[in-house]
Amino acid sequence: MDCGLLDQLTSEDIDRVIEMAWEDRTTFEAIEFQFGLSEAAVIALMRSQLKSGSFRAWRKRVTGRRTKHGSTSSSERFRAACHK
Repeated sequence: MDCGLLDQLTSEDIDRVIEMAWEDRTTFEAIEFQFGLSEAAVIALMRSQLKSGSFRAWRKRVTGRRTKHGSTSSSERFRAACHK
């Protein structure tokens, strides 16, 4: 992940990104819309901020989960107008 982008996030922003990443219904697109972080950047942030066991548990949870990707999710929560 770009260190400059991480430097721009406050500790509250980082906490919120982590919280949103753990939520089943919050898509990676919603995180990108709100914080400007791509899915790869969220993964890198989670890897750097979580303990290794927690990171592995999170990756196992979100890998292949349809609700984490806007194109396969029927959820309208946090959707940008351009994603409808």
